Amino acid sequence: MSSTTDETGGGRPQKTGGKDHKKPTAEALRGAIQLGIGYTVGNLTSKPDRDVLMQDFYVVESVFLPSEGSNLTPAHHYPDFRFKNYAPLAFRYFRELFGIKPDDYLYSICKEPLIELSNPGASSSWFYLTSDDEFIIKTVQHKEAEFLQKLLPGYYMNLNQNPRTLLPKFYGLYCIQCGGVNIRLVVMNNILPRSLKMHYKYDLKGSTYKRRASRKERSKSSPTFKDLDFQEMHEGLYFDADTYSALMKTLQRDCRVLESFKIMDYSLLLGIHVLDKKMRGRGGRGDSKRQGGQKVLYSTARESIQGDGKAAEPLADGDDDTLGGIPAKHKEEKLLIFLGIIDILQSYRLIKKVEHSWKALVHDGDTVSVHRPNFYADRFLKFMGGTVFKKIHPLRGTSSKRKKSSIYCRSASQEVLSTVKEESQEERRAQSLEKLENIDDTDTLSSQKPDVIPSSTRLDPAISAATLSSAYSIDDVTTELQTENRTSSSTLALEDSAPPLPGTPESGLDVYL
Repeated sequence: MSSTTDETGGGRPQKTGGKDHKKPTAEALRGAIQLGIGYTVGNLTSKPDRDVLMQDFYVVESVFLPSEGSNLTPAHHYPDFRFKNYAPLAFRYFRELFGIKPDDYLYSICKEPLIELSNPGASSSWFYLTSDDEFIIKTVQHKEAEFLQKLLPGYYMNLNQNPRTLLPKFYGLYCIQCGGVNIRLVVMNNILPRSLKMHYKYDLKGSTYKRRASRKERSKSSPTFKDLDFQEMHEGLYFDADTYSALMKTLQRDCRVLESFKIMDYSLLLGIHVLDKKMRGRGGRGDSKRQGGQKVLYSTARESIQGDGKAAEPLADGDDDTLGGIPAKHKEEKLLIFLGIIDILQSYRLIKKVEHSWKALVHDGDTVSVHRPNFYADRFLKFMGGTVFKKIHPLRGTSSKRKKSSIYCRSASQEVLSTVKEESQEERRAQSLEKLENIDDTDTLSSQKPDVIPSSTRLDPAISAATLSSAYSIDDVTTELQTENRTSSSTLALEDSAPPLPGTPESGLDVYL
């Protein structure tokens, strides 16, 4: 095995020589994938663990595997091929970060034959699924593989900061040179479990230009619909408030990461399983690993949107019927949602700028899928947060009842206060009248004793006015009485101190009377 730099192009099958070479058959390609990954990852276990260095992201290991075998490689019944392993130490770190042991990785990929999947997209990529539903192997173009290599240092930093993400989780990047062609492969996490039937599948970008599934796609047994189809077929998927907030927070964080790398034209792959009592559509093949306990951390949709905290513990057999799906509702239907961001290896390079400019001349520039990374991210988030995902408001009826009850309580309390106020006013009036009657009796007695206090007729108008006026308070009466008493006392004092007039009796009172 040798370490080299990648000197050949390709991604889609690409000729490397002048001779006529036979393209590898589908069976030969699957066999070469399993044999090459098994050999390179197996040899990697002999290398000691160490920290990842910057140069590790650009290392490419290459090995030639002839059909007859060699001193280092086993014999096989496939055509001769060369296998390249990109950044092996960096990807080993990524697998360890997600709890993938080398034995489990090799068992998933090499133990059982790979399952070929149909491609719903326009990239003409080939897809292979491992029999235990854990990993997807996808062929990528040369420019995409090259972009992923450049992305690895930033990808490494982002995963260290937050392993809970809806972005693709890359576990390996490889290249097979066979039959005169280069076939580059990337190993990723599987978003949609094959063991659970997806009643609806969507590829969503947040744009409307040509975002409708073709007739050919609709005729498939399990079609993948697009943005305009979603708006016609669903009125939105409803989540509880906490789940909605966690989902949108994860999407916002992931979109800002992609925007920082100038990545656009990505999609949200959305799978919807409609729940019923019998969990219909439950598959039988490849279920044992999923049901027996998940070995890849943060690989399910539910784990990817959970906040900070410990990794979710695998549930016992028979309890984890959701397979990591996120509970949601649509009208009266209960759903399980599986989702992840895909196709992130598209940067906004010159060719994409030209494509956007050309489409913008013919159509509305804001509706086409190719756009500036910042605009693309904002439009993507607006569509997901407003059209696709919605929040349940369970307390809407309760709040209105509370408002009505609070209004009733306020009105009742106001009535009680007004009643108490009126009663207190009546009581004060009654007390005032009672005191006024006592004052009348006192004045009558006072008028019978002229040697003690003079008869004061000036008091009668005040008392009469207080009696006639219902608003007249006892405090006012008391104040006026005190004023009259002080005036009378002053008058008496002056009369007592004045000398008697000549020719008059000694008693001055007889004169005034």
